[in-house]
Amino acid sequence: MRTDGSHMPAEGTGAEHEVVELAAAQQTPWQSGVGVIAPYDFALDRELWRWTPDDVSLHVTRLPYVHVPVTVDQAAALSMERNVDPAVRALLAPEPLAIGYACASGSFVHGAEGERRLHRTMMAAGAPAAVTTSGALVRALGALDLRRIAVVTPYVDSVTDRLLAYLGEHGVEVTSSVGLGLLSHIWRVTYAEVSQAVHAVDRPDAQGVFISCTNVLTYDIIAPLERELGKPVIAANQVTMWAVMREANRQAVARGQSLLDVTAPSAV
Repeated sequence: MRTDGSHMPAEGTGAEHEVVELAAAQQTPWQSGVGVIAPYDFALDRELWRWTPDDVSLHVTRLPYVHVPVTVDQAAALSMERNVDPAVRALLAPEPLAIGYACASGSFVHGAEGERRLHRTMMAAGAPAAVTTSGALVRALGALDLRRIAVVTPYVDSVTDRLLAYLGEHGVEVTSSVGLGLLSHIWRVTYAEVSQAVHAVDRPDAQGVFISCTNVLTYDIIAPLERELGKPVIAANQVTMWAVMREANRQAVARGQSLLDVTAPSAV
């Protein structure tokens, strides 16, 4: 034992050779970045990273706090230009390849024109490319050729109705829908609860199922649900990350998820 109380490796044990050093001249891996604008109560940063390839970093910022429950009023506040514009500008310094607005309700609450207006706001604020969750949803439905879907949301009926109206504007028929009626703490919804709702809402004439809200965990259950139902299952965080990665000329990462498999370079 040394006089300072630390231990030296015992002679002959080989412990002195266990330290691994990297060469200082080793090439630094290049990291691209994409920006993500999330609601103030977004709690699922790690889930977004799971769709992110190794050579991409996520730069996440949050919209200002709004002292209202998860209602139409909250969704409207989250989409206001005076909140979105500075959020985009806050992400520009690290030069992201694209910026995603990761909120379903905030991007469908004012219908198709509201989503287009939100996209214009992001581009005007300096985004090199912009994606919204609801815009990404429409793109994903087109990529999978889905025109009749079942819908699961965590929302109260007034918010769910806005989603159904938005889908209708894009020619998408909703065969059935279910809302969990939550006004807060949506991130606490379990995989089991989501899975139960998906099975309950599915109908034979539904070509696929959409799970709304970026604060709902879905990464691990998309592929199993697709196997169980025999049809595509897409989710808010999934379509957002899929679309923003495409805008950045990258591919989102997941196994056994139809959206990613069908649109992979080898499949197109």
